[in-house]
Amino acid sequence: MNHAKSDENEKRRRSMAVLAAATAEELRGAVSRVADPGTVEDLKMPETGLVMLRGRIGGDGALFNIGEATVTRAVVRINTGEIGYGVRLGRNAVAARDAAILDALWQSPRMRPHIEAAVLQPIGERLQFDRAVRSRQAAATRVEFFTLAREAT
Repeated sequence: MNHAKSDENEKRRRSMAVLAAATAEELRGAVSRVADPGTVEDLKMPETGLVMLRGRIGGDGALFNIGEATVTRAVVRINTGEIGYGVRLGRNAVAARDAAILDALWQSPRMRPHIEAAVLQPIGERLQFDRAVRSRQAAATRVEFFTLAREAT
């Protein structure tokens, strides 16, 4: 895969991560502001299912199954031909479809700058702020443990 394609894939991955973490209200508001509803075709209606979550002990040990999570996904095509995918934790079918619409619009060269400025940037800033607040809250409850070495007498 060439470098330009790899960069494009990474940008889309980051875009989809923001859409996956956005609230349903943020997605609904964004779609109502930027999308023309008549130009969206449902290729795969939103459907809910389970995915297996896997982990590793210590980050590099053998893989093991942690459990299952409920996800909802949708696939749409906009009138310019771009196909968007939306995958969300939980059962909110409208949010999954909205994420798919925004993903398809992001892929459109004409719409991408607008989607990034009007949708992804504000949501990304809110997510960053929320992470910083949680980090400060966790730091405030941190307990420092230490051991004193005792000399034998």
